[in-house]
Amino acid sequence: MVICVFGAASEAVDAVYKEKCYALCKTLGEHGHSLIFGAGSEGLMGAAARGFRDAGANVHGVIPKFFEENGYEGIFYEANELTFTRTMAERKQKMEDGCDAFIIVPGGIGTFEEFFEVLTLKQLGRHKKAIAVYNIAGYYDGLDKMFDGIIDKKFVNDECRKLYKTLGSAEEVINYVENYSADNLDWDLLKRNNKD
Repeated sequence: MVICVFGAASEAVDAVYKEKCYALCKTLGEHGHSLIFGAGSEGLMGAAARGFRDAGANVHGVIPKFFEENGYEGIFYEANELTFTRTMAERKQKMEDGCDAFIIVPGGIGTFEEFFEVLTLKQLGRHKKAIAVYNIAGYYDGLDKMFDGIIDKKFVNDECRKLYKTLGSAEEVINYVENYSADNLDWDLLKRNNKD
């Protein structure tokens, strides 16, 4: 299985996030899975890449060429495959199309944008892949609460709760992505606007 990991490129974050991300990804690699990711060498992106690499798994990085040209962030040149794109949109498209499941680890604005894009695409029936949110050190504690609020206020329907899963341990994340099935989703209901 090819796993897409979305997460922070910042090296300034607390070490616990990087350590937990590395351990998760090393175990995923040991289970025979491979990685596609945003090609960063620092922060949680770098930790994910090193985890898979240290397990002997394939690592495919995807990054816009202007990141290299402008020195926006370190690039993981040790990847087995490195794809340069023209735009951020093309980068995301290659990662989305090239994976079998998504894991969201702690990150900033870019990570949230990536999460909500794949979530929206799933709601619209454009893919049926697992979306696991790894809640390291309580980072995503507010996510489910936010969804409770938007569901309660009828901005989305209750079926949307099934689109992703927030999980607190590496073991839960691995079990979720390895055993995921979208068969319990009501695709018509997901795409239907609330009318009451």
